[in-house]
Amino acid sequence: MTASLEQLRRCHFAVDLGAARTRVYVKGAGLVVDQPSAAAVNTRTGALIAVGEFAEKMRGRTPDYIRVVRPVSGGTVVDIEMAQRMLRQLLGDRMRRTLRRKPFLRAAACVPHDADPLARRAAVETLVGLGARRVELVDTLIAAAVGCGLPVEQPEATMIMVCGAAATQVAVLSLGSIVTAERIPVGGEAVDHAIVQHLRHEHELMLPSQSVRPLQIALSGNGLTRQGPESTEIHGRDVATGLARSVRVDTAAVRDAIETPLTAVLDGIGRVLRGCPPDLVADLVDSGITMVGGSALLPGLDQMLRQATKLPVHIAERPDVCAVQGLGHMLEGKIEPLALEPISK
Repeated sequence: MTASLEQLRRCHFAVDLGAARTRVYVKGAGLVVDQPSAAAVNTRTGALIAVGEFAEKMRGRTPDYIRVVRPVSGGTVVDIEMAQRMLRQLLGDRMRRTLRRKPFLRAAACVPHDADPLARRAAVETLVGLGARRVELVDTLIAAAVGCGLPVEQPEATMIMVCGAAATQVAVLSLGSIVTAERIPVGGEAVDHAIVQHLRHEHELMLPSQSVRPLQIALSGNGLTRQGPESTEIHGRDVATGLARSVRVDTAAVRDAIETPLTAVLDGIGRVLRGCPPDLVADLVDSGITMVGGSALLPGLDQMLRQATKLPVHIAERPDVCAVQGLGHMLEGKIEPLALEPISK
């Protein structure tokens, strides 16, 4: 069954359940939740201790009986009950009461482009558990393209690249539909892992999980693409002694380390371009690639894509919230009902 734009306009709230962050848009209220997709659970009692930012800060810092879990992996809900409990806490009592007053509560949710029926069913059941009587599923690629303002309804090519935590999705769109698309199982988490392994092998240093992303920001500030001896100081635990230690890390070496997993992304972009008609590929010479998603800000990624594809590469404004903003535009009726590929349920 397909969800039309008219059906999406009837929805009362929309959810973007990502591996890294969960975002909720409520019609008329805007973006009300933007928190990490994490929950801390007491394994002895089953009680939910914390969700969102506070639960994320507890990672690696809890006693044995407290476990920090992620109910979403790769854009797919892997623990429906925990995802429902997490969403209830993130929404809060006041917002839940507001939604429950709706006589026939409708919801919309993003799903990856190639989501299988089980993944789609898990997303539907998660929102049904929150009280939704009907759930419309929207392709993440379409939602992100709408959210960052691409002219997806025009008869010309636009290329979108959704850089997620667990995977990267690339597609060429025209006339509101996906012409070709590819999902590559490499995302921000793979880059984090590459940095951690580089520090362990080259400097015999174990990096705390919370320090990986700040390290990327620091490296970006120093400029990974600049010439010259750039370095930054980081703190971690010595592999041999277990003592705290600081080292200075060469930014060029870290850049090389993170480029290795990103070669799979370049291969995926090549497959998408090879599957496009020549007329659409010619359009991309001017429009280029638009990057969205939290991992779009990885240092040096846009420069790497420009060099490899010879196409213009743009990073959307606020790339991390483009998908949920696109859902919000559909709910609020801010887009024209012209052939937009309304997405399967």
